[in-house]
Amino acid sequence: MTSSMLALLIILVIVAIGVVWFAIQRRHSEELRSQFGPEYDRTIRETGGRRSGESELEARQKRVEQLNIRPLSHADREQFAEDWRTTQAHFVDDPPGAVREADLHVGRLMERRGYPVGDFEQRAADISVNHPTVVTNYRAAHRIALSSDNGKATTENLRQAMVHYRALFLELLDIPESEDMNPREDYHARAS
Repeated sequence: MTSSMLALLIILVIVAIGVVWFAIQRRHSEELRSQFGPEYDRTIRETGGRRSGESELEARQKRVEQLNIRPLSHADREQFAEDWRTTQAHFVDDPPGAVREADLHVGRLMERRGYPVGDFEQRAADISVNHPTVVTNYRAAHRIALSSDNGKATTENLRQAMVHYRALFLELLDIPESEDMNPREDYHARAS
């Protein structure tokens, strides 16, 4: 074997390793994108790049794996559902108060399931691992709740916050949205 053939062989091996490495990285990125949905793109944007965003998402996964996330008992599920129905009823007379209650219910429910309930951003990050489709709702509801606390939310904004909180609440209860906790609830009619 000549030195030029050896050099060519080394180059081919390096290129093959590079192609395999690239394929593995791409597959890993697609797995994270599939798991986290819109949260993947948001995290990439907020961290300033794919590598740092994916590292953040992997760190979330590791953190949540260490938590003792547990299902609710039937009695707990029923009590939380009843509390939610009461909060929905409060929306008629006190939309800002109902939104505050909804936020408190979500926090209590997260805590009962085993999620730490400290800082909002950490809660949202933790929720994004197991509930990526509704974490966007959670963030939107939280922004509206903060706006409401500052007197800057309309009744329509508050209605939307309730819808967002409800989506997360149902998912944390493990109740599909199609299984309606309150079939007559209509925030449009109530907000009028």
